[in-house]
Amino acid sequence: MEQKTQVFAKDTEQDLLITREFDLPVKTLFKAYIEKDLFEEWMGCDLLEFEFKEYGKYHFEKRNPKGDVIFSGKGAFHSFIPNEMIVRTFEMDVFSLPAQLEFLNFETITNETSKLTMHIIFKSVDIRNELLKKPFVQGLNMAHNRLQDIASKLNRIL
Repeated sequence: MEQKTQVFAKDTEQDLLITREFDLPVKTLFKAYIEKDLFEEWMGCDLLEFEFKEYGKYHFEKRNPKGDVIFSGKGAFHSFIPNEMIVRTFEMDVFSLPAQLEFLNFETITNETSKLTMHIIFKSVDIRNELLKKPFVQGLNMAHNRLQDIASKLNRIL
């Protein structure tokens, strides 16, 4: 299956550039990142905390059918412009990696399509490479596929 979410990493740099085009208006794509219920649905997680505001924090967990935590993440929102960008930190509890800085840009392509560009900065190249050894790219692609499916249904209702 084609990986629609593209991840670019230069060998000597401590960042990632991630891009994905969606068959969604930019307003719907942005909403998927800022509305608690919608975020939980496409991420397949439980939000323990979610304050979408400047300096607000978020914390989520994903559990297996036995109830064991298999993924946990947290961070803080630093700034945002509706339907344009979000700046946040993100830290994955499960992998014991330091926090990363994320710049999410939301771009209109047409009235019905949009593009998400994520620029993620890590503390070091080694830390970034450690993340890339995990199933990060596959997981992100799966989450973005769910986002597309779920938000498409929502978009038809609106």
